[in-house]
Amino acid sequence: MSRVCELTGKRAMVGNNVSHAMNKTKRKFNANLVKKRFFIPEEDKWITLKVSTSALKDINKKGISAVIKEAREKGFLKK
Repeated sequence: MSRVCELTGKRAMVGNNVSHAMNKTKRKFNANLVKKRFFIPEEDKWITLKVSTSALKDINKKGISAVIKEAREKGFLKK
């Protein structure tokens, strides 16, 4: 499975390692992802999502139902 947040669509970015001598080599900045289970009271079931930690902060602020609704509207979450 790819390293992509299922709710926000965040994925790895590409950049450079820069040494003291200013030599540049390619590197990846991976998204900070966590596999987490959430209970959805409207559907009365548990779901497991791979989400970024910034998405977890959104869930704590807005609630899981609102965040899932936004993700479905943006096309990140199918179902």
